[in-house]
Amino acid sequence: MITIREPYFSIEQICDSGQCFRMEKVEEGVYLIPAQNDCLTVTSNGQETFFHCSSQEYEQKWKHYFDLDTDYKIFAGKIPKEDDYLKKAAVFGSGIRILHQDLWEMIVSFLISQQNNIKRIRKCIRAVCETYGEKKEDAGGHIFYTFPSPEALALASEEELRALNLGYRSKYLVKTAKSVAEGQISLDAIRKMDYPHAREELLKLHGVGEKVADCICLFALHHLEAFPVDTHIRQVLERQYPQGFPFESFHGFEGVIQQYIFYYDLFQGQKPV
Repeated sequence: MITIREPYFSIEQICDSGQCFRMEKVEEGVYLIPAQNDCLTVTSNGQETFFHCSSQEYEQKWKHYFDLDTDYKIFAGKIPKEDDYLKKAAVFGSGIRILHQDLWEMIVSFLISQQNNIKRIRKCIRAVCETYGEKKEDAGGHIFYTFPSPEALALASEEELRALNLGYRSKYLVKTAKSVAEGQISLDAIRKMDYPHAREELLKLHGVGEKVADCICLFALHHLEAFPVDTHIRQVLERQYPQGFPFESFHGFEGVIQQYIFYYDLFQGQKPV
């Protein structure tokens, strides 16, 4: 087991931040993270976080996954002192980190996320994994399912996916899975692209618009300059920054700021600071 004491890390905030939909809180302070064909148990007592894995697994896999080599204090410290709203948002969501997640999983997840709420997104993705993924058991005896490959989802019919309550998104998944499985779109090539080119390539996928492309760039490819804007974020920016949001102040880490805004506006008044 690995113990970390990092003030800029909160497994609870990461779980609720809207960037990962398979991370699951199973009881107070206990989380299961199915990722990278494995499943990690993480526990927290508020001051310390415990990774239930070997030091080798932590160094080779989970440290990178949780972006623990990055000092998020630097990002928070670059927020202008006069920006009271962002200062509060950064303190409120100070434990959020941008995860290094699987590209294909994020493409499917954010296609499903459209016009959807987090609870329902989680349920839909769980159904997809249980239907088309591989059933596995981790070292602690927890049963989990791997995320289905493009090839597995390419064999699914639109009707089968609709039966999993994916609605109109079923068409997007079928067409996107086939375009990847058949080699029309190369995930390996996208992984090597910079932000503008990766975004442009993702927009070629059926059902992927600008917001979804930015979410994929931020949460899978770790392009921190991506700043996803949906109706929710747009309303916050219009309300808090009627003269325009100062993107130039956060060059290179705009996506971190987006997460602070999203989490703060979603949960302020519901959770203690």
